[in-house]
Amino acid sequence: MTTPYDRVALIGLGLIASSMSHAIRRAGMTTHITGTARSAETRRIAAEIGICDEVYATAAEAVRDADLIVLAVPVGVMGAVAAEIGPHLKPGAVVTDVGSVKKAVIEAVSPHMPDGVHFVPGHPLAGTEHSGPYSGFASLFDNRWTLIVPPQGTNPGEVARLSDFWRQLGANVDQMEPDHHDLVLAVTSHAPHLIAYTMVGVADDLSRVTDSEVVKYSAAGFRDFTRIAASDPTMWRDVFLTNKTATLEILGRFTEELFALQRAIRVGDGDLLFDYFTHTRAIRRGIIEAGQDTAAPNFGRVGTPEIPDDST
Repeated sequence: MTTPYDRVALIGLGLIASSMSHAIRRAGMTTHITGTARSAETRRIAAEIGICDEVYATAAEAVRDADLIVLAVPVGVMGAVAAEIGPHLKPGAVVTDVGSVKKAVIEAVSPHMPDGVHFVPGHPLAGTEHSGPYSGFASLFDNRWTLIVPPQGTNPGEVARLSDFWRQLGANVDQMEPDHHDLVLAVTSHAPHLIAYTMVGVADDLSRVTDSEVVKYSAAGFRDFTRIAASDPTMWRDVFLTNKTATLEILGRFTEELFALQRAIRVGDGDLLFDYFTHTRAIRRGIIEAGQDTAAPNFGRVGTPEIPDDST
């Protein structure tokens, strides 16, 4: 299969980057893949399992002659990585990222892009709670959305080329403004993760009083909280610190809703609870109808990898 990019450099070799490599191979693209990671052990594994054709010790080496450079590192270090690779990018190259926050990333990366290099931010809305080069798989992006979030003035042809690339990896593609992206992700991913972390923390406190019965007798709801809360701590620390405004806005709205439900339970307002749960059930059905999940039961035992609403 023809590819929009002859040479792709993956900066960071975790779940998303390794899945991109597998998806490129599955699509039959004649793409030369280079890569790097901060950890020597990660680089060793990536070379051993064939994620990259060449693995380098530094990002500056990995991006040499690359047509597409993918920043697959925590959002808090993207500016530093951009500063490192900027002088080594060839004219006409495209730099993209896979971060869950866009406004802060654009502000951090853009100043380090030389003239003639195109920065086209992106965000694949796919992921699991697992990380590292072993965690990737080719079907991660299938029927999942990748959002292209170009800054004002971005070359439309490069936006189209990157969009075509993601489609060849199996993704659906849409475009979004940076501020709107960060607000949408605060609703669909960032705030739910923070709530999951909090719920698991509360349960951990309680388990010390109940001889770990909270863990021993976990039903599906709490089990899913723990799965989300097992996501990479560095990535999520950076997400919350760089998308602070939108996340706090959504958490404020969440608190208001929670107070309303607390009052309904306290005063015995069954009608309010029933109507509220009926509405939220309809939202779940809408997600299934949109093809972003299945109604099949999943008890977390066997089957295909679980794909929650998180990413990086």
